[in-house]
Amino acid sequence: MPRWLPLPSIPYPPEKVGYWGPITSTLNWCEEDYYATVYSAEIVNALTNLMFMWLGVKGIRNCRRYGHDSIFSVAYCGYLVVGAGSFLFHSTLKYPMQLVDELSMIYTTCLMCYASFSYSRSFTVRLALAVFLTGLAVFITLYYHYLQDPVFHQNAYALLTTVVVLRSMFTMEATLRPSLRHSTEADRLMRQRQGLPVPSKERQSYENERDLKILRSMWFMVAYGLSMFLGGFAIWNLDNHFCSTLRVWRRTIGLPWGIALEGHGWWHLMTGMGAYLYIIWGIWLRHCLNNQQEEYYLWWPHFWNFPEIIRKGSGENTIQDTEQAKKSR
Repeated sequence: MPRWLPLPSIPYPPEKVGYWGPITSTLNWCEEDYYATVYSAEIVNALTNLMFMWLGVKGIRNCRRYGHDSIFSVAYCGYLVVGAGSFLFHSTLKYPMQLVDELSMIYTTCLMCYASFSYSRSFTVRLALAVFLTGLAVFITLYYHYLQDPVFHQNAYALLTTVVVLRSMFTMEATLRPSLRHSTEADRLMRQRQGLPVPSKERQSYENERDLKILRSMWFMVAYGLSMFLGGFAIWNLDNHFCSTLRVWRRTIGLPWGIALEGHGWWHLMTGMGAYLYIIWGIWLRHCLNNQQEEYYLWWPHFWNFPEIIRKGSGENTIQDTEQAKKSR
């Protein structure tokens, strides 16, 4: 331990022969293999996936508890499989586990794509969309298995994610921005002249203010989630490009402090949070599309908490929940 680091530490153990045998994956990350235990090839990269698994279970339970649409329960199942697959991949560095890890990311994003584009569509359109996305997922699976090129998977995942996020942004603005959904005073008067149902001026003003408040919270969530994704991606790239230097630094400062320099582990934590925020955003947006802003609210007292969409009057609200509900009215 260098003298300028007064904290106690222990030296990194040497790499061992792994329980899972020879490495067959096409990727191997910067964390040294089997240094902590023979049962986990990359223990930090494996354990950081426990957050995925915990949040996946939490999300499934919340969907059942608060009556969120079933498509989001399926999405949380996919999110859980991503975490479990990544845990097994980093524990074993076996090619089949690599496929479970990487392809489950594609499948979960396809589910969110369906949720984003299928709302209020006819049965024919929803069926065509489901067939298209299933075919796309099968094509990516077979072509990736043929190429075995991680860059193809990364580009496919990035493209799908970009499409889904941009679509959700458009839907959010079109649904909640008063000037885009014809909820201004001029639109109200026009509907009145045409003999169409018109809410009172006070009611319209209240709804506009409510939805703008929701919109601001959603944009903060989007910005925060994207920052987590991009920050994790930047750390992951630093981990790839400066791996040899980072390994020297980790062995210099010793355990447990060297764990903080495991860049791929940070990628798991940050993208896990970003993906969780995206599903929460999707749930809240779906309730707004269903005109249920009065029935559900966002519980997120601090940015370091894991937010939830909660049904008002569910009987399970804490004092903090009640206060949050008052603020959202």
